[in-house]
Amino acid sequence: MSTQAVATHTAAPVAQAERIGALDTLRGFALLGILVMNIMSFSMIFSAYFNPTNYGDLTGANYWVWFLSHVLVDQKFMTLFSMLFGAGVVLFTERAEAKGESPRRLHYRRMLWLILFGLLHGFLLWYGDILYVYGMCGLLVYLFRRCEPRTLIALAILFIAAASGLQGFMGWSMQFWPAEEVANVQQMWRPNAAKIAEEMSAYRGGWLEQMQHRVPFFAEFSLVFFWMFFWRPAGVMLLGMALYKLGAFSAQRSSGFYAALVAAGALVGLPLIVYGVRLNEAAGWNLEWSMFHGSQLNYWGSVLVSLGYVGVVMLVCKSGALGWLRASLAAVGQMAFTNYLLHTIICTTIFYGHGLGYFGSVERTGQIRIVLAVWALQLIVSPIWLRYYRFGPFEWLWRSLTYGRPQPFRRAVAVPAPAAA
Repeated sequence: MSTQAVATHTAAPVAQAERIGALDTLRGFALLGILVMNIMSFSMIFSAYFNPTNYGDLTGANYWVWFLSHVLVDQKFMTLFSMLFGAGVVLFTERAEAKGESPRRLHYRRMLWLILFGLLHGFLLWYGDILYVYGMCGLLVYLFRRCEPRTLIALAILFIAAASGLQGFMGWSMQFWPAEEVANVQQMWRPNAAKIAEEMSAYRGGWLEQMQHRVPFFAEFSLVFFWMFFWRPAGVMLLGMALYKLGAFSAQRSSGFYAALVAAGALVGLPLIVYGVRLNEAAGWNLEWSMFHGSQLNYWGSVLVSLGYVGVVMLVCKSGALGWLRASLAAVGQMAFTNYLLHTIICTTIFYGHGLGYFGSVERTGQIRIVLAVWALQLIVSPIWLRYYRFGPFEWLWRSLTYGRPQPFRRAVAVPAPAAA
């Protein structure tokens, strides 16, 4: 194509025919998996997410739901989704350059809108928002988009290790903290009955009552503790950039390559995580060990397990098996922004006081049944939606704001469900 022809292109979202089906399938897989852990934050007090002994039954089937969620899901699917976000940064900028547009202008506009969406989501609906963090990390990782895969992998390890080191340092330095500060952290790690009752009352109440807990909580996270949480997602995004450049997300690598990823996750990652659980249980989930040191094995093991999931999904894509499921996951992945926010809309309606008010009343076994119902809904509805519309509603809004003009939304003619990759 001539330079003149390229220059006449107008920047626009990627067309259906240009999509990477395997990447969309992997994104849908990651998005659905995230809900397994997020539902704990929607349905129970905040501290129960990190310290399962704080709230709810932890015996029998409830224990095994927690254990399997922790070992197979906790940090794994968010890590996988972060990798794909990094890959998306490279893909987005490559396609903008190919169409003669300024990738920097479009990218930063895109990230600034994402940050705004995240702030609105976090302050108004749910304190567990990740969009703000992704937008902030996206401002930085863009600068590394042209690096070679080897450099990106080295930087990724450095960033991920930085967050791990900060956490370890805080655990070591706690012996020097003022007693009042230790008590504050202890209250967060294992809140007393009054604190639990306060949080329960807030989220069983109406929207304004929820805001009394959510606004200061999210403000403290986004404005004070962000520097602590920044390094890991940014590092994982850099890793995702490298894997995208190596063809790992488009099922282009050999079956042996993906089998090696599966082996790393299954033979190294999972045993590390299980060992970490045993250490935390032996320590009684105390603050001194479990908050700062006991979480490290899952922190690192989750990266390997996430890579193992990449291997599994790509091997399925290469084999051509499970065609309907892959196509449905790809549709969920194409609508990941909408489906992520839909998780919040559905779960806050079920658990918060402005809806059914089941906050704190659903055991872990009940939570996983709700997760399965939401999965079924999104796997069925997402492909149907994309037959008639080009994007999910929030994807359309985000893209229209990014490109500075309304994007085509409805399809002129309904199309078949997205084909499996």
